[in-house]
Amino acid sequence: MTDLLREARLSRGNFLRMMGGLAAATLVTACSTRPETTTTTTGGQSTTELKFIGVSDQKAPMDKLAAAYQQARPSVRIAASYAPTDQVQTSVRTQLGAGNAPDLYVVYPGNGSAMSMTQIAQAGLLADLSAQAWTKTIPEGFKPAFQLDGKTYIHSAGSSVIGAVYNKKVFQKAGVEEPPATWSEFLSVCDKLKKAGVVPIALGAQTPWVTQLITYALVPSTVYAKDPAFDDRQLAGQATFADSGWRQAMEMYLELQKRGFFNDNVNGTTFEQQTSMVASGKAAMAVQVSAVLPDFRKAASAPDDLSMFPLPGADQASEVWIPAGVVVGLGANAKGERVEEAKAFVDFLGKQENINAWAEAIAAIPLTQDASSKVDPAVESFLPFTKDRAVPFMDQRWPNAEVQPVHFAVVQELLAGKSTIDEALKKMDEAYRK
Repeated sequence: MTDLLREARLSRGNFLRMMGGLAAATLVTACSTRPETTTTTTGGQSTTELKFIGVSDQKAPMDKLAAAYQQARPSVRIAASYAPTDQVQTSVRTQLGAGNAPDLYVVYPGNGSAMSMTQIAQAGLLADLSAQAWTKTIPEGFKPAFQLDGKTYIHSAGSSVIGAVYNKKVFQKAGVEEPPATWSEFLSVCDKLKKAGVVPIALGAQTPWVTQLITYALVPSTVYAKDPAFDDRQLAGQATFADSGWRQAMEMYLELQKRGFFNDNVNGTTFEQQTSMVASGKAAMAVQVSAVLPDFRKAASAPDDLSMFPLPGADQASEVWIPAGVVVGLGANAKGERVEEAKAFVDFLGKQENINAWAEAIAAIPLTQDASSKVDPAVESFLPFTKDRAVPFMDQRWPNAEVQPVHFAVVQELLAGKSTIDEALKKMDEAYRK
């Protein structure tokens, strides 16, 4: 591990300080408390309740597998609650700071966010899962997303991709016969859709995490296709956002806006509104992560009308790369009173049939596969890229949790015309070096 990564490590105290004023205020009065053990008695049998807090796109698979677990182990009940990403990150961070976090909670792979595996594990707040059998089958290339110093701290069912979720009927009505394979073709398709009277690309930039997805979709082609070792060079201080293909990606992002390919008032549009626009046919597509494809389908009157294609960030099809990252997962609270019961549930999730069930529910590519594994037809066009033209989501390799929120903010500023690309990249480089 590089010296920079060692320096980026957080103690539990530093993690709690990073959580901000709300967590600190709570910590003053609640740092020594833990959630009370919850047990109920029904028909003479005691039931242990494990609390889980997750993000909205975890609901469908988690509800299904929690019910299956309770059937297998009637003495344990999973009490789950869900909320949008930004709300969950704030609430769980506060609870971690206060010492009253749930038994199980959402964890993001790798590093780069305040709720990422590396940041939380370094603070001693995630239980070690390394003894579980499924951890021995984690593909080598995915281990940095799951592991710190050789120990596994997060469970995830597989990987997802970022690309264009599109309405096939809208494309057909506009005379677009097939998805574009190059950037020039993509611009031509957007122009055709605009002339047909529909919004080419729905963008819900009011929801902070949505702001990052277009740059994430383009950067594999503008940065990593030309410099596969960019992350390592950046960690070593030999590369920056400002002097790399990140500049080209942001120029391409703004080009889409200047050409009028986005909906009006993107900074006032939410993820939910973005989803509705594409599902209803008001917009043709949205750049999104495949894990939320079920949300788009749920909002559509004809779910089969929605599919995905890789967003081509280069003018040569052979130079198009894609982002493919481990999907958001969960971990067990190392400080909880029911940590062994929580780890047992994670072990249950690691069984192949449950990996398959979770991955299928969110259109992900299963972490490991057997004869019964399924890949959603919508992401099949991404599979050829995953062999040698795919890179992890950018934040999973960032050395701290400072860069991602800065990235959110500078994109909103760029879209509002309140900043320049030079200023945006400078802020990201400054955050990276913290």
